Amino acid sequence: MEKQRLDKLIASTGRWSRREVKALIRQGRVLVDGVPARSAEEKADPGSAEITVNGRPVEYRRWTWLMLNKPAGYLSATEDGRGATVLDLLPPELRKRDLFPVGRLDKDTEGLLLLTNEGLLAHRLLSPKYHVEKVYYARVAGRLTEADCRAFAAGMTLADGLACQPAGLEILAAGEEESQAHVTLREGKFHQVKRMLAHLGKPVLYLERIRMGNLPLDPALSRGEYRFLTDKEVEGLRKI
Repeated sequence: MEKQRLDKLIASTGRWSRREVKALIRQGRVLVDGVPARSAEEKADPGSAEITVNGRPVEYRRWTWLMLNKPAGYLSATEDGRGATVLDLLPPELRKRDLFPVGRLDKDTEGLLLLTNEGLLAHRLLSPKYHVEKVYYARVAGRLTEADCRAFAAGMTLADGLACQPAGLEILAAGEEESQAHVTLREGKFHQVKRMLAHLGKPVLYLERIRMGNLPLDPALSRGEYRFLTDKEVEGLRKI
């Protein structure tokens, strides 16, 4: 593996900023193969060198994967002149890692959003070829019926000509004024959940993504919070 600067390598764990790493090195708290690091510019091979901070080993990750519980009001983009983006919810050291959203959630849609800098795997998760399921919780106006479920299962062509593949609609609760459901898509066209339900005369009142592939939204994450994916979770995404 190619050698990297210590400040960049250690900061890639997300636990410290590069400025904090430099301070740790000055204090003699960073060791490389048991020897105190001389400077932040010193280079090491993360694949073979034993790097410790305060006596604890540093776990280097080539790619960064985050799970974000997206709140309403943020755009799923890296930058946008129209308002705040999901990257504004991250600390400065993570915003420097060239992260981008894996797919998009509408500005007013909440829930599971993955952020990464690993382009190939992100592309595969979004490609229609792999049919990765995306599951949403939806509240809609009006009563959902079994006929609506059959319409989703058969696929539908919207009034504007958009052809939607077969999808899942599971009714959780149905009332005269409002219903709740889980929607499962295997593609990700623009505003698709909202457009499909509106086509059936049941406009969306609230929408939250709760699962992507085999990865559910972590219930421990509050709105606007994020965490790193575990190695097991990333490996699970690769197996998809």
